[in-house]
Amino acid sequence: MVARILAIAGSDSGGGAGIQADIKTITALGGYAMTAVTAITVQNTQGVSAVHAIPPEIVAGQIRACIDDIGVDAIKIGMLGNEATINAVADALEGCRVPIVLDPVMIAKGGAALIEEDAVWAMMQRLLPLASVITPNVPELVALTETEVEDAADMLLAAQELLNAGPRAVLAKGGHLEGDQLTDWLVTQQGHLAFTDAKIETTSSHGTGCTLSAALACGLGQGLALPEAVKRARAFVRQGLERAPGLGQGHGPLGFYPLP
Repeated sequence: MVARILAIAGSDSGGGAGIQADIKTITALGGYAMTAVTAITVQNTQGVSAVHAIPPEIVAGQIRACIDDIGVDAIKIGMLGNEATINAVADALEGCRVPIVLDPVMIAKGGAALIEEDAVWAMMQRLLPLASVITPNVPELVALTETEVEDAADMLLAAQELLNAGPRAVLAKGGHLEGDQLTDWLVTQQGHLAFTDAKIETTSSHGTGCTLSAALACGLGQGLALPEAVKRARAFVRQGLERAPGLGQGHGPLGFYPLP
């Protein structure tokens, strides 16, 4: 049976990130995409100009409607926006025993805030303990651990600290660090693994975090072990960067194609 993947995230009208990127990614990787929309953003490659939050009870209703009828093999959580939505999502997922990938979306590529400041504590308390893996980039890792991250070694230490907050694994993404190489750290209670590649210089990087987390959830829902799911998700994002269609005047979207 096809893997059923539920994406809980915001809508990106420009199509490069959020729910739209999740659906494209899950479909390209052979999964069946379901959605619970948490917010509607007015957005294109040049940035976010407005955000309309979906009522928390409607967010929870979407989640339950998918799980109760179709079922689910893995869940990806992205943009949540506020404490009420975080609590609604946590309540709706109570007792759900499938892999959950949490992408702690805080800031859009163009710099717009996508979560209220007082909601970060709720995320730490309610969602981190539910997460099979959390996928912070460097700014998110700094915000969640309140530590400075200057290099890959700092990133590993911060990821290990975040692991102590409750998730079963942390995939810390190093794309914001200086240098020609990009290292992501996968940290679990059993140890850590480094995934290193040369950086791809491009302006078409909108939605990389959404795409990675959706690809990771899809892999886990299809039965891949966590390291293999990370490896395939990273390969999917790198292919998307290399085959980006070059759309828009700002941070353009990735290319969404099945892996060879």
